[in-house]
Amino acid sequence: MPAWRRVVSEAVRSGIPVPGLAASLGWFDTLATARGSANLIQAQRDYFGSHTYERVEAPGSFVHTDWPDARKRD
Repeated sequence: MPAWRRVVSEAVRSGIPVPGLAASLGWFDTLATARGSANLIQAQRDYFGSHTYERVEAPGSFVHTDWPDARKRD
């Protein structure tokens, strides 16, 4: 893994295109990540279509957020 990252980063720094190596490293990182982009996708679906999402701290608890009200709290 460390060598893979060094090869990709050095190639990028040198301006050498390595799309296969970079994409495969990104794909591998998603497999090794406990919480990945699926959480973001669930939130986006809820925001744009009133779907629900599962709370990480309460497994099995599905909620819908009223997003315009949530933005006012910030």
